[in-house]
Amino acid sequence: MIRMTKWRTLVLATVGFNFSFLIWFSFAPFTGPMAEEFGLSLAEIGILASAAIWLAPFGRILTGWLSDRYGAPTVFAIVLTYVGVFSMASAFAQSYTVFFIERLIVATAGITFVIGIQHVSEWFEEEELGLAEGIYAGIGNAGAAGGALILPRVFGTGWNGPLFSTNWRAAFFYTGVVAIFLAIAYYTLGEAAKSSAKRQATKESASFRGWFYTATRYGTVVLALAYVMTFGLELSMNGWLATYYREGFNTQNLVLASTFAATFSVAAGLLRPIGGYVSDLVARKETNIIPFFTGRYREQWTFVSLCFVVLTMLGMTLAGLSGQVMIAVGAGFLVGMGCAFSEGAIFAQVPAMFPNSSGAVAGVVGGIGTVGGIVYPLIYSAPFLPNLHTGYSVVAVTMIPIVLLAAWVFQPARAAVASEAGFTESGPDTATPTADDD
Repeated sequence: MIRMTKWRTLVLATVGFNFSFLIWFSFAPFTGPMAEEFGLSLAEIGILASAAIWLAPFGRILTGWLSDRYGAPTVFAIVLTYVGVFSMASAFAQSYTVFFIERLIVATAGITFVIGIQHVSEWFEEEELGLAEGIYAGIGNAGAAGGALILPRVFGTGWNGPLFSTNWRAAFFYTGVVAIFLAIAYYTLGEAAKSSAKRQATKESASFRGWFYTATRYGTVVLALAYVMTFGLELSMNGWLATYYREGFNTQNLVLASTFAATFSVAAGLLRPIGGYVSDLVARKETNIIPFFTGRYREQWTFVSLCFVVLTMLGMTLAGLSGQVMIAVGAGFLVGMGCAFSEGAIFAQVPAMFPNSSGAVAGVVGGIGTVGGIVYPLIYSAPFLPNLHTGYSVVAVTMIPIVLLAAWVFQPARAAVASEAGFTESGPDTATPTADDD
């Protein structure tokens, strides 16, 4: 048996999450042929993209706790197994209702993010967590790009292989098979923590009172909402952009539209560690980027990255209205860059703001953040909008209140107590401390 180390654990978790992201958004490259077979409208495609996120908020919060209780390898293996089974089943669906329900269950693959975060944190020391989590989340998120690039090429329009003569059905079946094999590998190779003492401490430390206390602090709330407009945005774009580039610019080539969409996913995934690194750098060098939050270095970088996301979303509308698909692809890449920098900054700030309860806060931030992936696709495809390009600006406007809240919380005096002041009166003396477990 392979002896696990922290770096081997990081590789195992990253591979598992990368494929989970791939299977999560495996429907995106095939929305065209699926819509044709089931007779779906553009609005119904938007609902399908939104539905991919419906179960993620609660699922992430729950699996974070389950990982503490039973160990990440066990929980990760269970999720990959049932995701694989339902992905295979969806390949045989003849009714759209049955298909929709099965894909809804497959979409819970996204909850593995929190499981992997918890698993990696059980092996790495505090000073290495930022880099390790950045690598895990960044490469893992890029699984959406892998799906957009690989699946329509392997399972092309003319697919006529074993079991299936329809490309998307074959893609769903065989990715399900891979998920089950990965589940076996994760359960067999994975070890829950670097030591039995660490494992036992994590198992015994969780409490609902401690979780509720950290979940209601100002810092937790603002970071969770910031994650809505960044990671939630990333999810929505992963499920929508292939359709947008196909329908908005009459790009009927499935592979080409998926490739355009993949540029966003590559930026949003692989550039994420940079966001965390810059946050570490400005904190270490005590660099004031903007004067409004003097002395709050990580908050400054997070705020700048959030503003950049809003501006790039406005740019998506302008690029789309130009009628030039390559300009729109470039704008999408910039949106992905903004998401990556912001997400890296947010998850660098979580352990810095909550050094004794970063695991509980990560679960809340990661779970609530997925809400954007539910709401935003419905805006992109809203039938009352004049065209497919306008939705991005509408989403940008909805982000402004979150940015304003961040400006309020990130003020130096308030930011200094953001881990203690909150929306409930209970103090830390009434809450059981939460372990720094992920």
